[in-house]
Amino acid sequence: MLHLTLRQLKVFESVARYLSYSRAADELHLTQPAVSMQIKQLEDNINLPLFEQLGKRIFLTEAGQELYQYSRAISQQLADLEVALDELKGMERGKLNISVVTTANYFAPHLLAKFCQRYTGVTVSLNVSNRETVLKQLSDNLIDLAIMGQPPDHLDIDSQSFMENPLVVVAPPNHPLCKEKNIAVKRLASEIFLVRESGSGTRSAMERFFAAHEIKINKGMETDTTEAIKQAVQAGMGLGIMSRHTVELELETERLKILDIQSFPIMRYWHVVNRKNERLSNVANTFRDFLLREAEVLMHESKT
Repeated sequence: MLHLTLRQLKVFESVARYLSYSRAADELHLTQPAVSMQIKQLEDNINLPLFEQLGKRIFLTEAGQELYQYSRAISQQLADLEVALDELKGMERGKLNISVVTTANYFAPHLLAKFCQRYTGVTVSLNVSNRETVLKQLSDNLIDLAIMGQPPDHLDIDSQSFMENPLVVVAPPNHPLCKEKNIAVKRLASEIFLVRESGSGTRSAMERFFAAHEIKINKGMETDTTEAIKQAVQAGMGLGIMSRHTVELELETERLKILDIQSFPIMRYWHVVNRKNERLSNVANTFRDFLLREAEVLMHESKT
């Protein structure tokens, strides 16, 4: 009879998913030696190797592939059990696992705070990543809900928009275009743009916009944070395109200006997303409904 622990299976599932001990350790908030020890104990229990190393990379053995399928099924059953228990508790207690794309981190904590003030027994696990990572977390069943821009059509997910997400062109206050109105889009072809990394929803929207207008833009610095772009724009390194939600403070303190460009803002929407046909917990359902009903009003009130 096998003597496996849920902890060992959780650690194994994470290592198998990433094919990396270090990334699994980061996700589980463990040291790498602790992860290695759990895998070694699991291999000793089943008397079969689960991973093989080729060079610096690890791969699942045949036994590892078999166990990975079962460990994912067990993880899903445990998640379903947690949902069922939460439903018995009602909304007095429960946990919400949510991931948001980097840009949404400028407003998501405010909405989560309002929600937790109303439902004081709820605990929240918030992860902030780029679009591709958030979608993978959804696919791997690691989170209940995600907040992002327009999700891709080909994934098996449910998505509902809950708030406008206008993308604007920002410049330092001393930029010559700040003095002009109704600027033609084609004039942006001579400007340098500071851009987010590939996989960012903002970057994808920007590239689709300029491709539709047959404009090839000059890309300057590329970075994985909106904060770095804002700082670089303020320093005069170029222009930026970003969600208006991310620059409210800079606009108020006049460290950045929004340029009056034709066809801008690019109007997008924020979406709350979950896996299709998934049984959501009471907490996740209630938070999704909260976003759909109240997010836009609450964000407007926070600015007045």
